[in-house]
Amino acid sequence: MCPFSAEVTVGFDVGMTPGTPDRYAQDVDRRMALAREWDELVTQARAIDGFEDFLRPPRAERLLPAGDEGPVVIVNVSRWRCDALVVAGSGAEVDVVQLPELTQADVVTHVQAYLDAVGARQSDALRGARDAEVTISSADLEADLDRCLLWMWDAFARPVLDHLRLHGPRDGVWPRIWWCPTGPLTLLPIHAAGRHDVPGESVLDRVISSYTPTVRALIDARSAPVEPEPGRMLFVGMPQTPGQAALPNVEREQTLIESFLGASCTPLIGEAATRDRVLIGLSEHGWAHFACHGEQNLADPSTGGLLLHDGPLTVTDLGSGQHGGEFAYLSGCKTAVGGVNLPDEAITLAAALHYTGYRHVIATLWSVWDAEAAQVAADVYEAMVTDGVLHAERAAEALHHAVRALRAARRDRPSVWTPFAHTGP
Repeated sequence: MCPFSAEVTVGFDVGMTPGTPDRYAQDVDRRMALAREWDELVTQARAIDGFEDFLRPPRAERLLPAGDEGPVVIVNVSRWRCDALVVAGSGAEVDVVQLPELTQADVVTHVQAYLDAVGARQSDALRGARDAEVTISSADLEADLDRCLLWMWDAFARPVLDHLRLHGPRDGVWPRIWWCPTGPLTLLPIHAAGRHDVPGESVLDRVISSYTPTVRALIDARSAPVEPEPGRMLFVGMPQTPGQAALPNVEREQTLIESFLGASCTPLIGEAATRDRVLIGLSEHGWAHFACHGEQNLADPSTGGLLLHDGPLTVTDLGSGQHGGEFAYLSGCKTAVGGVNLPDEAITLAAALHYTGYRHVIATLWSVWDAEAAQVAADVYEAMVTDGVLHAERAAEALHHAVRALRAARRDRPSVWTPFAHTGP
């Protein structure tokens, strides 16, 4: 909000009959006066230090530095044409990569097929079923996901990476890329696109992927002050949640994190994991790990949340405060998926924590098996923690290698290793 206020003083004669020429003329005068007053208020706001661009679109020179540490790719979908806009860094023009194989109709078709496939598996995962009990055959699910990953690779991921000459690590250093999808593409695992039976023909084989809800959000995350001293970890665990499958590996994740961080870890488990205590804990800890169920309403994603002892901690709840944290790990279900009614709005649990100050967020796109979630967490923390200190800047690379290891072990099961995603710088 602007640090000033004003009153609108223009009125009209309530005694005049609506629809008469005099009343019509007075309404026109009133609207013109209000428009002038609005312009004056906006001018006053822009004269305040820090509000120079109030209600203006961000200037290109402010957005271009987002690509200084690696390209930021905005994939734009429309009924007329589809392109990737590449922000490559300061001093560079925004590069346009035409995507003739990407159409709005294909996007809608593939997104719907993807949602149908993972929706059935989510029902199975939430009730604790494994392969012998699932309502959708494993072969059908994996085939549907494979088709989606291959389509994304051919339609836009490979053309973009080829254009940028990103073909894998050089001298042992992996290149970075940030995806900023729009429209229905916000629901898809772009970081896992590829032909995974051919070496080098997937995003995972070529780059370390991260997501950003907007280009400005990435710039803000990079410019946020880094915590100068070793932080503390808030661990929130719900081994048992009414109406949900049990999560027996919560204790495993807690033991793992405490083995790395020791007394720097504050646990809130079961009955202790209430909404109020978690919100207070978030304000007092620079790191947070949630080992609990999550849920998302694709029609109203702001109501999605993490299922705690006394109810869900929603996107709205998280977005109402500022936490200033370094790292958050959401080991729950569906914590990085948005909505279908407003697909350009980055309203997910991951985005909510990112916007409220957590610079690095690891989350899942759909329901994941408890054992695989625990294994990925173990690999990630082993790579991120040194001498009892968590290095949040390693999050994207740590997750990248953890997912590649899981893919190597379960290459024929993309549903196992595809859901994990990193948001942040």
